[in-house]
Amino acid sequence: MGNAVRHTKSKVPEVTFIFWVIKIAATTLGETGGDAVSISMNLGYLVGTLIFAALFLIVAAAQIKASRFHPFLYWATIIVTTTVGTTLADFYDRSLGIGYAGGAVLLAALLAASLAAWHLSLGSISVEAVDSRKAEMFYWVTIVFSQTLGTALGDWTADTAGLGYGGGAVVFGAFLGIVVAAYYWTNLSRTLLFWAAFILTRPLGAVVGDFLDKPVNEGGLALSRYSASAALMVFIISCILFFPHRAGKNPGH
Repeated sequence: MGNAVRHTKSKVPEVTFIFWVIKIAATTLGETGGDAVSISMNLGYLVGTLIFAALFLIVAAAQIKASRFHPFLYWATIIVTTTVGTTLADFYDRSLGIGYAGGAVLLAALLAASLAAWHLSLGSISVEAVDSRKAEMFYWVTIVFSQTLGTALGDWTADTAGLGYGGGAVVFGAFLGIVVAAYYWTNLSRTLLFWAAFILTRPLGAVVGDFLDKPVNEGGLALSRYSASAALMVFIISCILFFPHRAGKNPGH
């Protein structure tokens, strides 16, 4: 018994195929939902960011305070990070005039700083080591930066690079394919591959969300942001209800 490995339950889910399906749907919802508030409601990017930042603080506090894994609470926190990421990136890029390239560089630096601080403080940035409130705080701050960076990258690719929403989806889908191939056929760090995939799913969701709700003359389908957001929310809830959703396991210390 002395050599047995003790495991403690995490408050983040196992990283399975359905995890990535919901993550992509959540990032797409973040784009349509963020645009619905800042553009359709005509509140602007700053007010939209303040609204979603307040929601993030509320749900993240509940998630961190919770004693065990709650799928709906976890994914509600993820969804709010994608919406605040959408409006914050748009505020940086458009309202402040930094531009997509400048915004992406700034956000990449913030993401790198968050990961570095996390690693220096706790010795690991693996999601399998999110087993304390301090680790979870680093986890959620890092996710906010990754979601915001993903929005900027998606807009940069679709607009500045001139690839459009379809082209952007192909590019980021191809990058994700490379990450999947590396997972199965190389010995690259699983932690590195997880964060690469986590970051790349955000711009993929961003360009898909823009494709759904942007005007036809801009390359979109001009769907209602409200109806698209509602449909994505129903899909996410269905995935949580009908597919196994378990907490991850962390080696005890």
